[in-house]
Amino acid sequence: MWWRSGVAVLALLGVLLTACGSGAPSADRAPVPSLVSDAGLAQVVLRVGDQKGGAKSMLAAAGLLDNVPYRIEWSTFAAGPPLLEAASAGAIDLGGVGNTPPIFAAAANAKVSVVSAARGDLTGDAVLVPADSPLRDLAGLRGRTVAVAKGSSAHGVLLSALRRANLAPSDVNIAYLAPAEAYAAFSQRRVDAWAIWEPYTSQALRETGARVLVDGSAGLTNGLSFQVASRAALADPGRNTAIRDYLIRYARAMAWADAHREQRAAVWSRETGLPVEVTRAAVERGGDLAVPLDQAAIDSEQQLADAFADARLVPSRVRFADHVDRRHDQDVLAAVR
Repeated sequence: MWWRSGVAVLALLGVLLTACGSGAPSADRAPVPSLVSDAGLAQVVLRVGDQKGGAKSMLAAAGLLDNVPYRIEWSTFAAGPPLLEAASAGAIDLGGVGNTPPIFAAAANAKVSVVSAARGDLTGDAVLVPADSPLRDLAGLRGRTVAVAKGSSAHGVLLSALRRANLAPSDVNIAYLAPAEAYAAFSQRRVDAWAIWEPYTSQALRETGARVLVDGSAGLTNGLSFQVASRAALADPGRNTAIRDYLIRYARAMAWADAHREQRAAVWSRETGLPVEVTRAAVERGGDLAVPLDQAAIDSEQQLADAFADARLVPSRVRFADHVDRRHDQDVLAAVR
């Protein structure tokens, strides 16, 4: 398995399935007409993977779960790698992940394809240390224990950070922990550093007094995230049409959230139980916005894939372009121009 099997099992056993429905209402949202013809979609069920407080709450707050001509079943996962395992296994049809999970999925010959791209703020992807840590630079990580979710976007940031300091992954003790486990370990000083993403970055900064050792703005990440679909769903006419519609709605929801940051923070807080001060800090860094799934994005991911292969963290080299499906890209981008 290309992630911690415990996380994958818990995510798959703990799937939370609900029909798409009401969410936190937006004060200024307007009714949104169906983006596709209702014909033939009434019987379609689109199974979407999400993280708590993620796509579902943002779509609902923006009013973009209104008038959906198909049914959405939501599954909640702790991170991207188990979500992609579920997609490859046929348990879900579509889901959002960071820049690194698709590389691990491709190396494992997962039956999924990247279908749309977004880019966000880079500073939320960070390597954190306790406020009183003696660590002041990346070189100081040698021999230290660093927590990270295996195969996550944070794993990519950590790998880039180590390369920047001329350190090999074997020069540090990497503790592969899911975010909740890592937060506990970091808070209790059982690890020396933590590579993580938002909203956990803002949570650790506010609640534990953590300090940023380095963040993505130092050129350690491309800031990309992706929607990834199962190939079986893409091959099914009804689900493929629903996927196109969902991708358009999600792109519009990201734009709405970026323009309504206080409302997004409030919804995110209610969904996750995090203090609104934490979600507000995360939102103020800037959210993801749709970008072209173009050659530049593919080349950037290929560089990351090559770095993982060079470090022998994936079992084989990956040609990222072979795992990209652009059929809906122009429609998605046109919807938010």
